[in-house]
Amino acid sequence: MPSFVRSYASHTYALMRIVTGFLFLWHGTQKLLSVPMPPPPQVPPFVIAIAGPIELIGGMLVMIGLFTGWAAFLCSGLMAFAYWMAHGTQALLPIQNMGELAALYCFVFLYISSHGSGIWSMDAARGAA
Repeated sequence: MPSFVRSYASHTYALMRIVTGFLFLWHGTQKLLSVPMPPPPQVPPFVIAIAGPIELIGGMLVMIGLFTGWAAFLCSGLMAFAYWMAHGTQALLPIQNMGELAALYCFVFLYISSHGSGIWSMDAARGAA
């Protein structure tokens, strides 16, 4: 790692956690509230009922850094399941089966769950980071 970036490692990690949670929670608002647009018509109701709350609440918890390890682990598992349920059966590679976003979210959340909240988090503010 370049030395000029090393001193900002905790800041860039916090930004990654915040932005990932922020982007993920919008998938939940789409499923549950049809904001900013309704979910695609081919999404089964059980997916909306299960994935929507996990995406919305899990994304919010990761973004604000509260119970981050558990929330990110749950989100990672959801994305692994989503990948294999919706994409993995279509083709071998994510570029072929349109599953890149699910695969990327899965591993980013897995990293966040193993790394914890870090700075700029509610967990750090309450002394549990």
